This record gives sequence, C-alpha cells and structure tokens, in this order.
Amino acid sequence: MKKTFLIIVLLNSLLLSQAFEINKIEPPNWWANHTYNNIQLLIYGKNLDSVKVKSSDSNFIIQKVIYPENNNYLFVNVKLKTGIGETNPKILFSKDGFTKKLNYQILKRKNNSDNHKGFSNEDVVYLIFPDRFCDGDTTNNFFENEKEEFEFKGENGRFGGDIQGIINKLDYLKKLGVTAIWITPLLENDMYMSYHGYAATDFYKVDARQGTNELYKRLVEEAHKKGIKVIYDHVANHIGINHEWIGNLPTKTWLNGTTKDHLPASHYKVVYVDIYSDSSKMKTANEGWFVDYMPDLNQRDTLLANYLIQNTIWWIEFSGIDGIREDTYPYVNPDFMSKWAKTILTHYPKFNIVGEVWKGEAAYLAAYQKDSKVRSNFNTNLPAVTDFAMRDAIASYLAGENNLNRIYETLGKDFLYSNPNNLLLFFDNHDTDRAMYIAKNDLFKFKVALALVLTTRGIPQLFYGTEIGLNGGGHHNRIREAFPGGFSGDSLNAFAEKDRTTQQNEIYNFTKQLLALRNKYRVMRTGKFVQYVPENDFYVYKKKLGDEKIIVAINDSEEKRNLNFKDYFKEGTYSEVTDLLNNKKCSFEKNKVLEQASKTISIYLIR
Repeated sequence: MKKTFLIIVLLNSLLLSQAFEINKIEPPNWWANHTYNNIQLLIYGKNLDSVKVKSSDSNFIIQKVIYPENNNYLFVNVKLKTGIGETNPKILFSKDGFTKKLNYQILKRKNNSDNHKGFSNEDVVYLIFPDRFCDGDTTNNFFENEKEEFEFKGENGRFGGDIQGIINKLDYLKKLGVTAIWITPLLENDMYMSYHGYAATDFYKVDARQGTNELYKRLVEEAHKKGIKVIYDHVANHIGINHEWIGNLPTKTWLNGTTKDHLPASHYKVVYVDIYSDSSKMKTANEGWFVDYMPDLNQRDTLLANYLIQNTIWWIEFSGIDGIREDTYPYVNPDFMSKWAKTILTHYPKFNIVGEVWKGEAAYLAAYQKDSKVRSNFNTNLPAVTDFAMRDAIASYLAGENNLNRIYETLGKDFLYSNPNNLLLFFDNHDTDRAMYIAKNDLFKFKVALALVLTTRGIPQLFYGTEIGLNGGGHHNRIREAFPGGFSGDSLNAFAEKDRTTQQNEIYNFTKQLLALRNKYRVMRTGKFVQYVPENDFYVYKKKLGDEKIIVAINDSEEKRNLNFKDYFKEGTYSEVTDLLNNKKCSFEKNKVLEQASKTISIYLIR
C-alpha cells in the first residue's frame, strides 16, 4: 500500500513538473487589417519548452514558434491575413497531453494611419512633466507595495500629478494657444526615483499613479477635440532595474551586459559620426548603461528589436497619438533606430518623430536627421532632432555670455540640415536650467528668447510653467518644480489670472499674445526666413509667405535704433504696416523709417 501511494505521489510530481503555465501575452491584442500584419507574440509562463502552438482561425496563422533557452518564455510569429475581422481567435498550447486554450483579441481599427497627424512647424509644443503639472486624482498617489524610496513631495519624490490633471487643464492649454503637448513617459515605473518616468517596468501599462491605459486614450481623445495633438515620449535605450525581465531574461542577449558586469555610460556621442572614431568607444557608447538602475537594452537581439517596434506601433494604434519624442537617441543601436523609424513612418506616413540628440553643434545634429547632407554613408530615417545648437546659443545670450550675433551665426549654419524647419526649437526643458534662472530674472532677455523661439524657424517647444516665468535651476528637482495651483494645499493658483503675480501675468500675456499671432498668421509659422547681420545689438529678420510678410526687430541696446524699411523691402512692395504687438497701424516719415526704442521687440505685418 505504501509503495502504491509513493508511486502515485511520484507520478503526480512528474506530471506537475511537466505541466506548463501561461501567465501573459504581449502585445495583449492587435488590429484587423493593419498594414503591420506579421506580429510576434511574447508568451510569459513556465515550462514552455517544446510546447506546441496552434490556431483555431485560418486567418490567424502560426508561422513559427521560437524556443529560447529560458523556458519561461515563448516567441510565436503570427501572420494576420487580410480578410481577418474583429475576432477572438483561440490559440491552443499543448505539451505532454496537457492543453490550454487562450482567446487572443483582434480589434477593429478605429483610426486609419492618416488620422495620426504628426506635428510640424505649424504647431507649438508644450512639454508637460506630468508628476509636477497637476494632480487631478488624489486617490491614485500611492499603490500597494510600490518600490518608491523618496518621501512624497520631498526632493526627488513624487508630487502626484497625473493624466486626469492634464485632462483637467486642456482648456487652459487651449486658451494659452498651444497646439500640441509632449508628455514625458507615463509607463509604469515601479522604481527608486520613479517620478521622472524614464525607467519603465512594464511596456504595456500606464503607471497606476498616473492613471490607466484607458484614461490615457481618453486624454488623447479629449485633446484632439480641442485641436491639440499628443506626442508620446518613448524610450528604446533602457528599462528600469525592477522590470520583471531582470533576473529572468527572455534571451541571453536581451541586455548589454548584466546587473553585475556592464559597461559604464559614455557621453561621447560624437563617436557615431566621427570618421576617425575608435570602435571600442562606439561599443561603450552603444552598450554602456545610462545609470546602474537603468539596464541597457540590446537592440541587436532581433527578438527584442521586434518587441520594441511592435510595442511602439501598439501604443500609436491603441491611443491615437500624433507623434513621438525618442529619448537618449544616440545611445541606442543606430541600425535598430533607423529600422524602427522607417517602420513607423511606413505605417504612419503623416507621423513625426523627434530624437533627443543632446549636442550643441549644428554639424553633429545634422548628421542625425533623415537624409543628412553631412552623413552620406548612413540614413537615420529620423525626421526631426532637438535643436540643442539654438538652445545653447539662446542660453548663452540669456546668461550674458554672448550677444545676439551668436543666434544669427547659429541660424546661419542651417545649410547643414536636410530640413531646418523640422527641428524642435526650445530654450529650456526638463533637463536644463530654466530660462529665467539662466537670465537671472532679466525679463527683457526672457521675452527676447520667447520671441526667437516663436518667430524664427522650426517647431517651437515651451516647457510647462514658461508662460508664468518659473525660474528653477541648479537641480532637477527645482527645474521640475510643481506648477503653482496644480496641487492641493498650494497657496497660489497660477492657472488663474487673478492669483498670478504682476510679473507672472505680464509673462503669461506676452506668451499668449505671441501664440495668438502665430496661430493667426501662417507667415509666422511657415514663411521663408531671411535674417540680417546684427549691428550694435540690433537684430532684424523677416519672413514671407505669398503676399504676406512680417519683419521682427529686436533692439537689445541701451539706445534707440532706426528700422529703415528701404533696407529690407523694395519700394512699392508694401502699402500698409501694422505693429502686431501694439495692434496699431504705423505711419511713416518720408524716409520710411520706424524708430525702435531701446530694449524693445517689435513685430510688423507688411501688406
């Protein structure tokens, strides 16, 4: 009897050891009649080696099953036939007499590719750091067993801003005049210092402290109703150390190095375009970990590469977003990023992608833009790059280190770019000191910076709080200060005119006025740009579109200057001049000269 019982126990143990589990499938769904119709399913579970996979639907074809060495995963390549509709095909998994059936979701496409509008120099992008913008739902500020180590609202801690807070402020943004919002990452970051969002621990889930996937989709829908586009902040370079992959990698080559043995970060990004570059430095730049708590992904692993491309497409299709900002662009494998961008733009031809390339030289930035004039041996397929060259030039002016001539000279290097109008133009963001901090609260210099970003060329980007002159600097926590009035207990509500200080209202009104003019007059957005050499701190440039012309005069000197229209326009090509900032018609002396007071900015509409 004892022997029989022991045999039964042993048989049961053997059967249990052979049994397999399936815990999760990524992506969780796909779409019928999507042009990207060869998908790769990542199956999470246990004992998945030698599991057979079949489909119940002839339009959902299992093409290949890939068994990695780690039997906690399976990769299943599936082809969706053109005729497949909205359905729930059964996937049958079997092994050693055990069978599991799971329903997969194929959804109907709500948007075709043309509905994703992209963003361009027709827009003004407003950068939102969600944790520090507005807390619209105080009930989600914490979740059970979260791994955050910093005190709530303390230095490097979370403040509670969320997706609902952004939804609540869409009317504010619409009234201000912005036409697109770039929101820093919202994916789950169950991490040390989780507030910044750049260390994902789940690629398919919005962080619970920000909201839900469905709420994010609603944000996009509500923004679109108000004519505001949404830009998704994507990170292909790294993940958070608390991602479930760590310690249980799908493949041996999923990461560059290991948590105990990896290369340090190299910030010499020029190695990729340096024709004399040392290959060992390129390896460090590509494979080094940004920081130790952000493991570096190895996009040369084709299974991971497919996962990342597919995940990007999933978020575009699921949410309806209009564009992407790609974080730490030069740190990612360049061949992968070129394929990633090309794939996205093939399936979403109106889309736009801007890559963060943090380098202040135009020649270097130009090498990263699609169809580069200075890098003939490699095409990144990246349509837009962050214009750190102009950012550095404006910051130098704000700090009093250089005058407006550096702005002129930086713009003079635009011949290097394949498309200078598709550069993201800014003077500060979530990683740099704020403009008012750099300018030591010099209001005129700050206004000049605003005018340059909103009236020269490229895609203007403003950082949240710029419109009220937030002036944090010297530390990320101060740069990313909470927007006054976005959080319970705030003593000041800067979202409301009546609560702002006099200076905050002056800055807000100037920003709003410039945005209103830009939105009203297309020539300010897309007109052909012509600039003139600054003389004695007097900088003039003009733009022309059809019969419409504007001229901008910035007098940064302590003395009056004369704007002689005969120097910029042929006689008889204008009959009416309007001072747009003061909303009045101009009357000329016989010599066609308008006097410019010291420390003034003027924008004239010429007809």
